[in-house]
Amino acid sequence: MNRRGASGPLIHIERHGPGGLQEQICEGIRRAIVDGVMRPGMRLPSSRALAEDLSVSRTTTLLAFDQLHAEGYLSSRHGSGTYVAEELPDDGPSATPFRLPASGGRPPMSRRGAALAEALPITRRLPGPARAFRIGVPALDAFPVRLWSRLASRRTTSVTSVQLDYGPPAGLVALREAIADHVQKSRGARCHAEQVYVVGGAQRGLDFICRLLLDPGTRAGMEEPGYPGAWTALTGAGASIVPLDVDAEGLRVARDITPPAGVRLAYVTPSHQFPLGVPMSLSRRRALLEWARAARAWVVEDDYDSEFLYGTAPVPCLQGLDPDGRVIYVGTFSKSVFPALRLGFVIAPPDLHARMLAARRSAADSQPPFLDQAVMADFMSGGHYARHLRRMRSVYRERLEALVAAAARFCAGALTVRPARTGLHAVADLRGVDAAAVFEEAMARGVEVMPLSAYFHGRSRGGHALVLGFGAVGPEAVREGMRTLAAAIEAARRRPAGVHASAAARDRRLG
Repeated sequence: MNRRGASGPLIHIERHGPGGLQEQICEGIRRAIVDGVMRPGMRLPSSRALAEDLSVSRTTTLLAFDQLHAEGYLSSRHGSGTYVAEELPDDGPSATPFRLPASGGRPPMSRRGAALAEALPITRRLPGPARAFRIGVPALDAFPVRLWSRLASRRTTSVTSVQLDYGPPAGLVALREAIADHVQKSRGARCHAEQVYVVGGAQRGLDFICRLLLDPGTRAGMEEPGYPGAWTALTGAGASIVPLDVDAEGLRVARDITPPAGVRLAYVTPSHQFPLGVPMSLSRRRALLEWARAARAWVVEDDYDSEFLYGTAPVPCLQGLDPDGRVIYVGTFSKSVFPALRLGFVIAPPDLHARMLAARRSAADSQPPFLDQAVMADFMSGGHYARHLRRMRSVYRERLEALVAAAARFCAGALTVRPARTGLHAVADLRGVDAAAVFEEAMARGVEVMPLSAYFHGRSRGGHALVLGFGAVGPEAVREGMRTLAAAIEAARRRPAGVHASAAARDRRLG
């Protein structure tokens, strides 16, 4: 390449190298200035001369000069030319090296913050795509992505300037109307669109409810075992958590919270208890509502995956049975649509809903993005959501049947799956082996399971049971996963007491 003038030894470009020609010229001049080869005040060749020297178009060199002007490396003098700037952007004061403070140099975390930091994660996952037996993830492989993309594209191309402003505090009206219509028809809820409050995921709704209704130290009841996200929300609000036992009929109301015992709020999953999977019986539901009336307390109903039933009749949600307006209903689209959507909703009694809206204006509870709400509203109002749910019931029934059959084939005598009639996960009992050991061996082999004991926060139990998700992958992957799980069970059984998975296995697990 021809080299002449000041540019020759400073800039080297490769026509087929990484980056465009303009980018390479910028980088060459920038590097020469930073390294001190071209010093402040030094004149550069003209854009025309540089273009000739490098055998590129003058437009390319002009654009490179413009970019370096914008970055502060070059300056122009009218009628004189282009120069290296006298004050360079890299000449600023260097950052002070970071040093950890001496012991005791910082105030401690709050008690609530420390409790949250020490809590178990809501789920433990291996890196990468869905695999057997990931919990809480729907069949993303069966979601109508093209339909959703078409609806999203239509909304994006038709957005107006008015829609770019802050929307209604409770959420997009069309989506609230669609949600109210859906829960009335499918869940037996009693509500109007005015009672629906759209949130950025069910967890955001739980956090907001707990902060709105609970003072630090207030007693709040939670199922034991129970959903870690609810424990996090209650702890974040500073509540004193009262563990509530669960049996084959759901929450044991008479034993744990009758008489009222000062509990101001009870969190429950009556349609599909998390993680045990049992529904709350009708008599227990009525007893819970009677307790709430006597205690003047709230009941938070988390109806997270009740749309999926297998061989059983639907039971109306607790909110639909409530005559006093004490039940706050929380729903999510993470299980029925896809988790990345981050849309959920709260159905509150009218008087509480008004106070929620007032509190939202001053709380860090921003509205979900307009476009996400609009596309979901179109998905529901166009009948696509109802059709998707019908199709997914068939898909999940097939995957559940594959799970039960594979357990009988590969783990006969070692693992027994409890009956599952709702939702996307099942509980399985182990024989003669600790679930924590199986968890470690399974994760080291690339299979995700959770020990039931991970969902007990007050008392440690469930040491011989696993929680297995069956919604995330198809029947063939379920069968292969069960074959691997059988090997993990055998390895855990042979492991000497107190020995953990190898460091290499842990490294693979953490990714």
